Amino acid sequence: MPLVLVTGPSGAGRSSAINVLEDLGFEAIDNLPLRLLPRLVISEEIKSPIALGLDSRNRDFSTEALLDLIAVLEGYQHAQLTVLYLDARPEVLLRRYSETRRRHPLAPAETPEIGVKRELDLMRPIRERADLLLDTSDLNVHQLKAEIEHWFAPGGRSLALSVQSFSYKRGIPHSVDMVFDCRFLTNPYWQEKLRSLNGRDSAVQAHVMNDPRYGEFFDRVLGLTRMLLPAYREEGKSHLSIAFGCTGGQHRSVTLAETLAKALAEDGQQVSIRHRELQGQQ
Repeated sequence: MPLVLVTGPSGAGRSSAINVLEDLGFEAIDNLPLRLLPRLVISEEIKSPIALGLDSRNRDFSTEALLDLIAVLEGYQHAQLTVLYLDARPEVLLRRYSETRRRHPLAPAETPEIGVKRELDLMRPIRERADLLLDTSDLNVHQLKAEIEHWFAPGGRSLALSVQSFSYKRGIPHSVDMVFDCRFLTNPYWQEKLRSLNGRDSAVQAHVMNDPRYGEFFDRVLGLTRMLLPAYREEGKSHLSIAFGCTGGQHRSVTLAETLAKALAEDGQQVSIRHRELQGQQ
């Protein structure tokens, strides 16, 4: 029985993740007292996957109690436990509280800054224990939904792949497994007719692929990925995230992400694509 424990700091998207899992067929149970959860999980009447939402607002919450609960749930042979931790950068959490004008649950009579820091310190050991860490700092609700759907599709014990592109100017994306720097390839930006296009356009892809170093680089990345997939499946990994970075995140990295995702999809793999710097563009 798939059992997903969803946790993380307030404002990181835990409630949204629970809603998505419920739409995927999980029985969603949010903030039930920790002491009651083991009794629920061992119930013979539970036949569907379960998503448990827990955070610091739980009335009997403590870091030690949640870690103890995780250890107990891991011991149930009929439950396949995944600890999903929704995270976000402190400044993002603070901005979200400022936008909603809500009081932080751990600092109702103090500033939100104090509450955010206090909760992040409290949750740090649980974050380190998580099986899957999703940083929602740069995700909207639709992108978060797509991520959850790929990792926890019904009956999905197959390895889901996420391939994305990004700009080094904005930093490396959080929660990626493998990062490849493709700034050594010829940059289409310096071609005036290609500058306004991106790596989804055939002209840009042709320009990048014309670099004599492209072929060997792509073949090695594809070969490495194909070699790792069976090993990750055997290890029990349910998802693999691969990211390509270039200077602006518009041309070379997008080309590599598109071509790798296409090759893996042709292999029969389940692949999602995200171009961080192209969000909102057609």
